[in-house]
Amino acid sequence: MMAYMNVIFRRFVLLAGFCTGLSVTAMANSDAVRFSENVNLALRRTADVLLRANGDSLSVIPPVKQSDANTFSVQMDRMFDYDKLPETLQRSLTSYHIDRPYSVAVLDCETGEVKLGYQFFDLNQPDGIPCKGRSRDEGCYTVQIRFTPEAPKPKSAGNTWLLVSFGGTLAGLGFIAWNRARHKKVPETKPQDVPAPHSRLTFGNSWLDTANQTLYNGESIQTLTFREAKLLAVFARNINQVLERDAILKSVWEDEGVTVGRSVDVFVSRLRKMLSADPQVKISAIHGVGYKMEVYS
Repeated sequence: MMAYMNVIFRRFVLLAGFCTGLSVTAMANSDAVRFSENVNLALRRTADVLLRANGDSLSVIPPVKQSDANTFSVQMDRMFDYDKLPETLQRSLTSYHIDRPYSVAVLDCETGEVKLGYQFFDLNQPDGIPCKGRSRDEGCYTVQIRFTPEAPKPKSAGNTWLLVSFGGTLAGLGFIAWNRARHKKVPETKPQDVPAPHSRLTFGNSWLDTANQTLYNGESIQTLTFREAKLLAVFARNINQVLERDAILKSVWEDEGVTVGRSVDVFVSRLRKMLSADPQVKISAIHGVGYKMEVYS
C-alpha cells in the first residue's frame, strides 16, 4: 500500500511541475491578448471622438486591424482633424493603462503612402507635433500605431527547476491535505452575492463614470486622467458645498506624500474647460477658502 501511494505522489509532483510551466506560458499569452484588446478599444475610442468632433455620430467605424504583435490600424473614411489626434489618442491609451512608447503614421488608404505622422516623444517637444496646423486634403486615411516591442524577459534553467520544485512542493502539501481531509466531510457553503460598485455620478446634464474615468457631457465624451477623475468625483459627491483647499488636497493628493497648492488650481481649470458645455454646472472659487461645484436646475 505504501509503495502504491509513493507512486501516486511522484506522479502528482511531476504533474504539478508540468502545470506550473504551463501556467507561466498561459500568463504571458494572457498579457499579450489583454494588451491587444486594450489597444483595440483605445483606437476605436479615438476614431469615435475624432468623428464626433467633425459632427459625424453615425458613420460605422471599421474593425481595428493588427498586422503583428505591436502594430495596429483603423481606417477613417474621411479626413479628420489631425491636430486633435495626438491628444485624443494619448488620452485613450492612458484610459486603458497603456504606457509603452509608440509611433503614429497617417496613411493614404489607396496608396499606403505616409501623409502625416509623429513619435511618442514629440508630445513633450517644444516645437510640438510635426505638420500640426497645416491644411490637408479630404479623403480616406488609415491611422496606424506601432508600439516599441517589450524587452524579452530573461529565462534560465535555474528558474525552470525552481518552478518545478515549487510546484512539487505544492503538490506534496496538497496530497497531505487531501489525505487528511478525505475522511472529513466539509459542509457546503454558498457564495455570497457581492454588490456591484456604483461608478456613475450624475450632476446637471453631465455624468462621470468613475470606473473608466470618463466624463459624459451632452454629446461629448472625454477621458480624464486618474487625478482629474478623482477631483471631479469629490466635487460631484459634495454638490453645492464649499470644499476647503486643504480638504481637497488631502482627498485627491494624499497618496503622493508631498503636494503643491497650485495643483488644485491647475486641475480645477481643466475641469472647468471640460464642463463648459454644461450650463447647469459651475465650479466657483471661494476666496481664501477653496472651491464649490454649483449645479443649477
